[in-house]
Amino acid sequence: MRYISTRAASGDMADRKRFCEILLEGLAPDGGLYLPERYPQVDDATLTKWRGLSYGDLAFEVLSLYVDDIPPADLKAICEKTYTEEVFGTKEIVPLKKLQEGLYLEALSNGPTLAFKDMAMQLLGNLFEYELARRGEELNILGATSGDTGSAAEYAMRGKKGVRVFMTSPNGRMSPFQQAQMFSLQDPNIHNLALEGVFDDCQDIVKAVSNDLDFKRQYKIGTVNSINWARLMAQVVYYFAGYFEATTSNTEKVSFTVPSGNFGNVCAGHVARMMGLPIAKLVVATNENDVLDEFFRTGVYRVRAGADTHETSSPSMDISKASNFERFVFDLLGRDATRIAELFGNRLSAQGSFDLSGDAAFQAAAQRYGFASGTSTHADRLQTIRDTFQRLGTMIDTHTADGLKVARTHLQVGVPMIVLETALPIKFAETIEEALGRLPTRPAKFEGIEDLPKRVQVMPADVDLVKAYIANNVH
Repeated sequence: MRYISTRAASGDMADRKRFCEILLEGLAPDGGLYLPERYPQVDDATLTKWRGLSYGDLAFEVLSLYVDDIPPADLKAICEKTYTEEVFGTKEIVPLKKLQEGLYLEALSNGPTLAFKDMAMQLLGNLFEYELARRGEELNILGATSGDTGSAAEYAMRGKKGVRVFMTSPNGRMSPFQQAQMFSLQDPNIHNLALEGVFDDCQDIVKAVSNDLDFKRQYKIGTVNSINWARLMAQVVYYFAGYFEATTSNTEKVSFTVPSGNFGNVCAGHVARMMGLPIAKLVVATNENDVLDEFFRTGVYRVRAGADTHETSSPSMDISKASNFERFVFDLLGRDATRIAELFGNRLSAQGSFDLSGDAAFQAAAQRYGFASGTSTHADRLQTIRDTFQRLGTMIDTHTADGLKVARTHLQVGVPMIVLETALPIKFAETIEEALGRLPTRPAKFEGIEDLPKRVQVMPADVDLVKAYIANNVH
């Protein structure tokens, strides 16, 4: 299996890379995102063989289709070490909970930081440590977080040999619990940079540093954001797991609704569908920052400036520039890298938008790729949290509430709808209390986390300052 950039000149064979090369690289040198040159196809016999596998074994089977430069025995050991009951709280790892007939929650938030990002990040930490030891190298991870990626990355990488983490976040725009999870870590290989701005400013700085090839090489910069293919690949596994839990035969279809900000989580569903998993609909649920919903309704992709990015009660989705979206548009436009370079490399930076409404590929998109979308507001979140708790006996967080609200508008008789649960309610306690008049349950290990000493550097959102900080802290 080889990997290509979404912006690579067509047929440029020199740019084809193996998995372990792109594992440590993140963004491609041309500014594009890596994708496999083809999606491996999973047939009926394979689906039947995979039914009933443990999550670790399923992960190994899926990953083996994409990774051929790690010996199978080593890859299997990494998967088994990653997906354990001890780390994720249950034997099933991602248990399905039936809310009502035809509507399910897939629990992705039982890992160390109580958010779905742990599902991929725990694997990434083990892959990084394995590959760096094999090469005798070090890696400095630069990331951006709107809340959950940061803590998931830091908890996965803390104490890992050969790895340092420099995590940027928008100062004051995460929940107190999210901030405390990250900033209370005292591990010397973890660095928190709270930037004055919004998440998109942080993400822009990560991309700018990644695009400075000399700096990237000198300081061995890698990424853990969903621009890293390995993370997205790991997320593909739980679509298969959810499908197997919700069905008894491969003739059945299911739909998934995914709360979306950066388009990484739902892009993994797109990959699973392209592989042959019987998915009817992939429903993108946004909050008031509805860039993705606008695209799937109109064909216009219009990023917003920081000043126009709403601060909401589902803050991990307060994103107006979905960095993973380029992967889907690459597939949508027939993998035309020249067009992608024009749209994402030139037009977005010059005009802030592009319009595919007149393109035949967009007009066939819903039918061909199964995408649908919807949006949810603060009032919707409160109502959904209240209704789900009072009527169905389940407490959900604000992002999952966005997903559940939108999912209800896309239900189809006879097609199970699986909503991806993205975080536990304690991470957004203030809004839960507003909705229910009570605080959510807090896992014992996080008691008093907000009162712990904090280790964080606040600075302007300036790429040169971030580079200088990295240079001064790589020893």
